[in-house]
Amino acid sequence: MLKVMSEKELAQKSVEYRKKILKYIYQAKAGHTGGSLSCIDILNVLYNYTMHVDADHFDSPDRDRYIQSKGHTVEALYVVLASRGFFPEPDLETLCQYQSHYIGHPTRKVHGVEQNTGALGHGLSLSVGTAIAGKLDKRDYRVFTVLGDGELPEGSNWEAALSASHYKLDNLCAILDKNTLQITGSTSAVLNTDPVDDKFEAFGWAVRHVDGHNIKELMAAFDALPFEKDKPSLIIAHTVKGKGVSYMENQLKWHHGVPDKQQYADAIQELDELLA
Repeated sequence: MLKVMSEKELAQKSVEYRKKILKYIYQAKAGHTGGSLSCIDILNVLYNYTMHVDADHFDSPDRDRYIQSKGHTVEALYVVLASRGFFPEPDLETLCQYQSHYIGHPTRKVHGVEQNTGALGHGLSLSVGTAIAGKLDKRDYRVFTVLGDGELPEGSNWEAALSASHYKLDNLCAILDKNTLQITGSTSAVLNTDPVDDKFEAFGWAVRHVDGHNIKELMAAFDALPFEKDKPSLIIAHTVKGKGVSYMENQLKWHHGVPDKQQYADAIQELDELLA
C-alpha cells in the first residue's frame, strides 16, 4: 500500500526521477525529454502522496485511476511505476527496443498502465467514461488525467469537458501540464486556447492554478479535491518544459531531443548538485 511521503521526501524523489528519465532516454536514444521533465512533479505527488493504487492490488475495483493523456511523455510514467514496484526497473533498459513492451506511448501491456494513449485529445474522454462508471457502480475511486496544453485544441477534449460537467463528475480531476510549448512552437502561436481557466469554468468545472513544480502547492491542491461538489476539477499546473536541466528549460528543441554524452553528463551533474 501507499507509504505517504513528506514534502521533503517528494522533492528529493522528483530529482531522482529526473535523473532516471534522462538515463533511459539517453540509453534508448529516443524519447520526449522536455515534457517528461515538466510533468514529473505532478506524477510524483499523485503516485507517492495522493492516489490509492499499488502494484499488488491493481485489479481492485476500488483503486484510483490514472490516465496519461499526453502519452508521448511516457518516460515520466514508466520511472514512477517502476519506483512503485509495478515492474522491475531494469526492464526500462529495453526502452524503445524491438519487441519491448516499453514503447514510446503508454500500453496496457505494461503493468500499472490503465489505458493505451498517445493519440492526443483522447485521455480526457477515457477519464470521463471511467468516472461515469465509478458513479454508476457506486464506487469511491477517483480518476486523474494529465493533459498537455498542446493537445487542448483537439475537439474531443471539449466534448469530454461538457460531459464531465453534465454528469457532475466530482470524482474526476484533470491536471493541465501548462508548459506553453509543443512540437512546432509555443501553444499561443500554434493555436491559442487561453484563457483556459475561463473556458473550463464556463463548461462547468471548478478550477485552480498551481506552480506545477511546487510540491507543497500540488499536495494542497490534491488534498482539496473535489474543489466543488458535483463539479469536475481542473488543476492548471504552470510548468517549465525541460525543468531541472538549465540548458533544456523552455527550449523547443527538447520536445523530443535526446542528449549526447556530454549533455547527459552535464544534466546529471546539475541534478546531483540539487541532492547534495
